Amino acid sequence: MTRVQNRRARVRGGELDDCLRACAVHSGKLVGSIDRRRVELSEQLRKLLVVWGTSSTAAPATPAPSGATALLKRAVKGAATPAAGIGSDLLDALLAVANKALECGYDDELNLALVISDTVLAQRKNSRAGWRLRARLLEALGEEAEALEAYEKYLGLTDDDGFGVRARIAGLRVAGEKERELIDLLERQVPGAREFTGRPATDVWAEGLAAHAVGDWAYAEPRLVGALLTLAADDSPVQDRQELLSQYLQLRTAQGTDLPALTEAIALYAEQRRSRMRGPVAEPTIGGVEWITLGEFRNQIAGKSVCLIANSGRVGASSMGAEIDAYDLVVRFNSYKIDPRNTGSRTDIHATIHKHGFNWEKQVTTRLVFGGISGDWKYSLRNRLVPGAQTYLGDESLRWPVRNIGKLGADVWSGIPTTGFNMLYLLDFLDVSPTLDLIGFDFYESGAYRVQEAMKLAITSVHEYTSEKAWVMERAQGVTDMRISLR
Repeated sequence: MTRVQNRRARVRGGELDDCLRACAVHSGKLVGSIDRRRVELSEQLRKLLVVWGTSSTAAPATPAPSGATALLKRAVKGAATPAAGIGSDLLDALLAVANKALECGYDDELNLALVISDTVLAQRKNSRAGWRLRARLLEALGEEAEALEAYEKYLGLTDDDGFGVRARIAGLRVAGEKERELIDLLERQVPGAREFTGRPATDVWAEGLAAHAVGDWAYAEPRLVGALLTLAADDSPVQDRQELLSQYLQLRTAQGTDLPALTEAIALYAEQRRSRMRGPVAEPTIGGVEWITLGEFRNQIAGKSVCLIANSGRVGASSMGAEIDAYDLVVRFNSYKIDPRNTGSRTDIHATIHKHGFNWEKQVTTRLVFGGISGDWKYSLRNRLVPGAQTYLGDESLRWPVRNIGKLGADVWSGIPTTGFNMLYLLDFLDVSPTLDLIGFDFYESGAYRVQEAMKLAITSVHEYTSEKAWVMERAQGVTDMRISLR
């Protein structure tokens, strides 16, 4: 329980210069680190300091001490009046550092991320990225109630829940309810525990462990449960409560007594753990969705005209909405944006990479989720899929068409195939559509046209856009400014 005593400590400030000096100090601490996560953080800090150096003529002052443990907690309240001078490049660089620091997960890095979070929200009080960062940090620190407030603030600033925040909120709330049910159950099952709630939880827990070590479970159990009741009443960090709940249930299981009561407690513990990990998605059917295989998908599209709509600036200014909606099936990708006049209004098939959560809540007939690694793909489905938002969901046979269906390995196609190319390859392979048109595919020559939350995503270099374009043009039956027809 290393953080229980310090959980009320809060960071003050939010001054940009102080934040940048803290980043400079932390950059020096990472020199020579062989930890992969810290090496990646070091690179982001280097980029930040370059941006800072090119955007400011002020010489940095003498760095202040970091103040490690006392800075590890921060409420979401009290942002300072925004100061002038933080540009978009500097803001993006700060957020990149904070996200890498959060991935590290160590106390010093979480402290740095919190300092950055304070600064970002002081400078940009309505920053969506800032509030999402704050929520994730508070969740990492076990401050679940404050994390929920920050997540809600983020949702209030955006119409596009591309990161699955609503599902995250739902999962945390269900987990909190189930944990409270578990604590109430333990209090009923161990009546003598209540008399041990007036003392520090660490002391009572130590007494319980000592009694268990000498075989006196009757003396130990009320104290162990009493410590758990105290942590729950004090709203202690989630990690502390979860660690002790797990230890207690393991000790109780080893006693082998009153198995029905133990089973009831373990079931509640497991349910709240699952909800924190992946949200309240029904098992095992993922919200009642109907899985479809490669053959079943073929039957769905056979004999129908199909258009694939690019997320390109050309589509966003096309005035082709009515023509697009006239196709039998409309396929859209990842972070697509709807503007009925230009893009059309229908989406029958949503094809998306598993790593992003954009538009998963939008109602479609069929959702095909692509991913190269089966385990990661399954994890994303459990965490991102919105129950009721799709009727059909592609199964493992549709997970990675270019590699698994086309058998194009890295020796033949070295780049990671894009979502669009996976979808197009699948449709071309099945060859059951009398019309197969690509609308607005200029391979990002006209820029991206996406939901707002995705507009800052880089057009990554891991894809072979040139090779994909060549593949398309070799098979094209007709080409205009807006339309490439493959059938």
